[in-house]
Amino acid sequence: MLEHVPHWLGALLHNVRAGHSKLAIVDPDLDVGSASLELASPAFANEARLPERFTADGEGVSPPLVWRDPPEGTTSFALIVEDPDAPALQPLVHAVVWNIPADVRRLAEGAIASDGKGGMDGSDVGHNSFFSEGWLPPDPPTGHGSHDYVFQLFALRDPPVLGPNPGRDELVRALQGRVLAAGLLVGTYSRGEEGMVGRAPIGAAVAPA
Repeated sequence: MLEHVPHWLGALLHNVRAGHSKLAIVDPDLDVGSASLELASPAFANEARLPERFTADGEGVSPPLVWRDPPEGTTSFALIVEDPDAPALQPLVHAVVWNIPADVRRLAEGAIASDGKGGMDGSDVGHNSFFSEGWLPPDPPTGHGSHDYVFQLFALRDPPVLGPNPGRDELVRALQGRVLAAGLLVGTYSRGEEGMVGRAPIGAAVAPA
């Protein structure tokens, strides 16, 4: 969609960005605390460029994710992916997943997809900023510069109570008072600029059992 924005317009809007201060993970009402989760991807390193297959210029599937053991007492995980560099008032929401079982340590490539009322394991994919279930492939305007795609994983002490297919704001409200730890992974993407695709750190492709 945004690939049709002309380069001159994207460049003109270069400094128009939602802002990293509006990400879910820094919401003061969420209170993520001091404990952290180690979140990574076998497909790209933290703060490296996303491979094209995960974007609107490629297959548009969600990237694989892996994480280490959470704090004791974790009953489930929730994932929110946002673009704080979108030329909008709020970050663009690329994915919402909740009720990921506590014994899960990975999401496979393409796992963030429409699942109706939820997956067989109890997890549920909510709706993105385009009001559709699943992964919204990165699609930054040409000439707008590099965008951060921020993967935010939350370990929860008890599962949030939500209806099917929640959006980002509904999920964030439901997470309040439930977060034990949080993890952060950033992938970047741009159009009309050179960018090196980053490699995953050694060992990142080997997910915990």
